[in-house]
Amino acid sequence: MPWTDVRGNIRLPLDLAGVSHRNAEARVNEALSQVGLTEFANAYPHELSGGMKMRASLARALVTDPDILLMDEPFAALDEITRFKLNNDLLSVWRNLHKTVLFVTHSVFESVYLSQRILVMTSRPGRISEEFRIDAPPSRGEDFRTSAEYAAYCRDVSAALTTASEAGAPR
Repeated sequence: MPWTDVRGNIRLPLDLAGVSHRNAEARVNEALSQVGLTEFANAYPHELSGGMKMRASLARALVTDPDILLMDEPFAALDEITRFKLNNDLLSVWRNLHKTVLFVTHSVFESVYLSQRILVMTSRPGRISEEFRIDAPPSRGEDFRTSAEYAAYCRDVSAALTTASEAGAPR
């Protein structure tokens, strides 16, 4: 909402749920801290970078303390450097909060970096064609992103995606 600050944008789901202002403020402050936006609580959306806007959106989702976090290509429109940073931030939030995250992406590289489990789907009709378990430590960084293990996972997932795309293609 461009007419309100970051704090107001994050508080919106709590306002809609009728949470008291006092309880809402404590939860908003916690969500701001979780995504590293405490210093920008009073900023307006037009004053934020693309990555900061995405972190505010993540905080708005986390403020309700959901069991499952559904994310549909949240970083697709961002530049690669910001996307890598937000991938790291999301992994940190996931490790700290122990939430289930369902993350939809068309990026093989992003899927391998973020996931413990990848489901490759066919198109029309969308069906699961293959599943991969990523047996890498949850604490990941550039060492994993540049490893032979990461490259091998990316090759395997990419090959499965090609096969799934061909299976769903019109004949």
